[in-house]
Amino acid sequence: MSNMLFNVTNEVFLNKGREKNVLYKHPWIFSGALQRFVGQPKNGEPVFVKSAQNDLLGIGGFSSRSQISIRMWSFGTDTFDSNFFVNKLKLAWELRRKFVNKNTNAYRVVFGESDGLPGFILDRYSDYYVCQFLSAGSDYFKEEIVKAIVEVFNPVSIYERSDSDVRKKEGLEPITKTLFGKEPNELVEIEENGLKFLVDIKVGHKTGYYLDQRDNRAELSNYVKDAEVLNCFSFTGGFGIYALKGGAKSVINVETSADCNIIAKKNVELNGLDNTKIEFAEEDVFKLLRKYRDSDKKFDVIILDPPKFAESAAQINKASRGYKDINLLAMKLLNKNGILFTFSCSGHIDKGLFNKIICSAAFDSGRDVKLVKSMYQAPDHPIAANFSESEYLKGLICVVV
Repeated sequence: MSNMLFNVTNEVFLNKGREKNVLYKHPWIFSGALQRFVGQPKNGEPVFVKSAQNDLLGIGGFSSRSQISIRMWSFGTDTFDSNFFVNKLKLAWELRRKFVNKNTNAYRVVFGESDGLPGFILDRYSDYYVCQFLSAGSDYFKEEIVKAIVEVFNPVSIYERSDSDVRKKEGLEPITKTLFGKEPNELVEIEENGLKFLVDIKVGHKTGYYLDQRDNRAELSNYVKDAEVLNCFSFTGGFGIYALKGGAKSVINVETSADCNIIAKKNVELNGLDNTKIEFAEEDVFKLLRKYRDSDKKFDVIILDPPKFAESAAQINKASRGYKDINLLAMKLLNKNGILFTFSCSGHIDKGLFNKIICSAAFDSGRDVKLVKSMYQAPDHPIAANFSESEYLKGLICVVV
C-alpha cells in the first residue's frame, strides 16, 4: 500500500465482530465499535483501521467529536496515495457524463460517500464549483482536494459553502469563502434542461439550488397542461418555472422567504414566461393550506417539496405528523383526478414510512388516492449499494380521485 502523501501512522482496532460492516464496504464506523488506538490521531487525521485479529480493513478519517468516529477512505489494501483524490474525481465525472444532458450545466459532481469521498460535496454551477467539507476527514484534506478539483476540472472559481450544521458535530467551525479563482457573482446563471435559473451560491439553501430535483421538475411538465398549480415550499421557483413552461393555466408559488421570491420572479423573466400567470405568496404553507381549505379553493396540481422535517431519529414521529398534515390538506384541495407531487428529503423517513404516511393521509382525507409513480433524487446523487443512507429523497405522484 502506498501512502506517499498522507503518511498514515496511527491505528485503530475494532471490537471483536465489528468488522463485518467494513468488510461489506459500509463507510461509517461508530464510536461503539472502537476497541483501542495505537497512537493519538488528531481530529480528521487518517488512521489504519484493523480488526480485533489485526487484519487490515482499510484507511479512514478519524473524528474525535462525532458518533461516526471513522469514515472510510479506502478498503482493504486499496491505494490511498497522492493520486487518490484526482482518481476519485475522475471516476465521479465519468459517471455524471452518462446522466447529464447537454442542455444542463448544473449538477452534483461528487456525492460524498456514494463517490468514495465521505463528507465531501462538490456541485457545478456553470463555470463555478461549490464545495462542502462536512466531515473532519474531508476538512483535513481540504488543500489536497482543492488541488485535485483544479487539476481535473480547471474551474473559473471554487467556492466553499461549509456552513451546514453537520460540521458542528465534527468539531468544525462554519466557513464560506472563495478557495480558488474569482469571487462568484451575487447570482450565477445556470441552464437546466434548456431552462435558465439564477442561483445564489453564497447564501442559498444547500449549495444554492436543489439539484437533486432536476428530473422530478422535468417530470412535472407532463401533468400541468391548462392546470391550476399550487407550488408549496417553492424556494426560487423551480417547479413553478417547469409548470409555466409545461402550459399551466396559473401557478401560485408559496415561500416564506422574500429573497427567494425575488429570485423566483427573476427566473420567470429570464425564461421569457408569462408573469401574469404566476403569483408569489409569501406565507407559511401550513397556514395557507388551511386558509384555502376553509375558503373551498381548489387546484388541479399541487407540489409539496418541504425542507427536511426530521434532522434526527428522535424527530421521526413529529416529522411524520407534519408530512401527514400537509398531504392531508393538499388532498382535500385537489379537484377530481387532481395530481399531487409530494416529497420528503428527510433521510430518517424511509420510503416505506413515507408511503404509509401518504396512505394514512389519503384515508383521513376521504378521497380515493392512487399512488401512480415513485420519484427519487437525480442520478448525479447516486444511491450506493453499500451505503443505504445515500437514499434520502423520495417522492410520489398521486392521483386524487
